Amino acid sequence: MKLYDGGRAPNPRRVTVFLAEKGIEIERVPVDMGQMGHKSAEVTGLNPLQRLPVLVLDDGTALSESVAICRYLEELYPDPRLMGVDARDRAIVEMWDRRVELHLLASVATAFRHIHPAMKEWEVPQVPEWGEANKPKATAFLELLDQELADREFIAGERFTVADITTMISMDFMKPARIEKPVHLENVMRWYEAVSARPSARIA
Repeated sequence: MKLYDGGRAPNPRRVTVFLAEKGIEIERVPVDMGQMGHKSAEVTGLNPLQRLPVLVLDDGTALSESVAICRYLEELYPDPRLMGVDARDRAIVEMWDRRVELHLLASVATAFRHIHPAMKEWEVPQVPEWGEANKPKATAFLELLDQELADREFIAGERFTVADITTMISMDFMKPARIEKPVHLENVMRWYEAVSARPSARIA
């Protein structure tokens, strides 16, 4: 297998942290997204949406989308379980991971793409007003999450899962998106400090 990796961009990093949590080593093909490497003919041939990461299997199958890649790796390397241990648990993990994607990561990414000067050539047209409008959406979701974390340790329950990876990376991305970290949300910050101290977060 080969992983076409976009470095510290949020979606490539989600897979990197997932791999680190499982202790999996995969050959990597680094792609410089700053130099538009994700729009190269090679990457486009693997993923016509020109997005990273892309996992190329030994039979040539190209898997894109972070969660799809993680799900495939979970099947090959089940321990530790990061996507649920049974039908109920898998559904809860999927529910929270999807909520975070839609209501936190998407809002943070939209703010970044429409506000940051470095994204001017990527996001055409860049609409700063839309970026600003997404900032309070991210904060509102974190306020909801703070209530949820009042009585549990992790995003989807009592174990670290892919939902924690997605949420941690979303919060890390708030700084370049120019969204203030919610230091007033005690439960969120307690959780964030704990997951950020994990070895997987430090190497990815």
